[in-house]
Amino acid sequence: MKNFIESVGIVEKKHFEIEEKIKLENGLEFGPITVAYETYGELNETGDNAILILHALSGDSHAAGYYSSEDKKPGWWDGAIGPGKAFDTEKYFVICSNFLGGCSGTTGPSSINPETGKPYAMDFPIITVEDMVKVQKNLIDHLGVKRLLSVAGGSLGGMQAMEWAILYPDIVDSSMIIAATTRLSAQNIAFNEVGRNAIISDPNWNNGNYYGGELPARGLALARMIGHITYLSEESMHNKFGRRLQDKSRIDFNFDVNFQIESYLRYQGQSFVDRFDANSYLFITKAMDYFDLHQKYGSLAHAFKDSRSKFLFLSFSTDWLFPPTDLKDAARILMSLGKEVTYCNIDAPFGHDSFLLEFEHQSRIIKNFLKGIR
Repeated sequence: MKNFIESVGIVEKKHFEIEEKIKLENGLEFGPITVAYETYGELNETGDNAILILHALSGDSHAAGYYSSEDKKPGWWDGAIGPGKAFDTEKYFVICSNFLGGCSGTTGPSSINPETGKPYAMDFPIITVEDMVKVQKNLIDHLGVKRLLSVAGGSLGGMQAMEWAILYPDIVDSSMIIAATTRLSAQNIAFNEVGRNAIISDPNWNNGNYYGGELPARGLALARMIGHITYLSEESMHNKFGRRLQDKSRIDFNFDVNFQIESYLRYQGQSFVDRFDANSYLFITKAMDYFDLHQKYGSLAHAFKDSRSKFLFLSFSTDWLFPPTDLKDAARILMSLGKEVTYCNIDAPFGHDSFLLEFEHQSRIIKNFLKGIR
């Protein structure tokens, strides 16, 4: 039996049905939608102690705790959510949902299309970050949340947090944008495109109609390997792997695994295939590509002009996927608008993945930030 003293303990994935269609940013109406979510802590009587946690590309609603005492791994942000932690579940009602387009319980390409009785596959509509946020708004209304003390997320989760502050200024008290960007760079779009092509080029992809047959495992694994490199830093790869060989004393002059880093990437690719849907990867990365607050609202200043949120921007020194300058520039613009902004760049060696691995400094900053919200 695990020691749950510092954990939220055993948790349950729940589901909420949005019966009415929602209007997507592309103009189409889509529904019904199932939303998978988890909650930790208790909502207070006034419905205003809620914190919405927003996950990244490969995350899901399981942000903290364990599904059973036999689980080997807790939720993906367990180090930040729980009694006495950054998101203290003895004070706050913490919510995390799998976003629209996902493959962990919320409606996505692998879900059954009620009009055909078959998986949506490539009939699933092109979605955006805004669409994800609209679905989340339906969920918090269903849960009885009147105000959000904070919305918080890293990477793609941070992009959603920014859209929350823009779309729903009257109910968002604070926003924590961590290891994120206000728009994807050409380099990031390029990495996403290579990953998508790896999937589409897999013969088993079959125009997205692979459900019930052979999965495009090689393509998805390769996409994950490419993406995972961008989450790391040169320093972290050097410290963890260097040029060390994998289970051998010298190179053997063939194309099998020679180096530990090769073995690690292959493991990451294969384990991703076991838990993620290839079509979801296509749609989610495309949503990230379309994310551009500057273009969408005319300028970043115009995007946030009506927001009443207090902002915490957290970046990491070795994050080359979303460099610290991205959020530093955003913080400067919001400060010029008279918004209350805190910006911190944390020195951490883990690259973009630092928001999932570096908890000591993050937790201290987040706790202090939350104390000043109300």
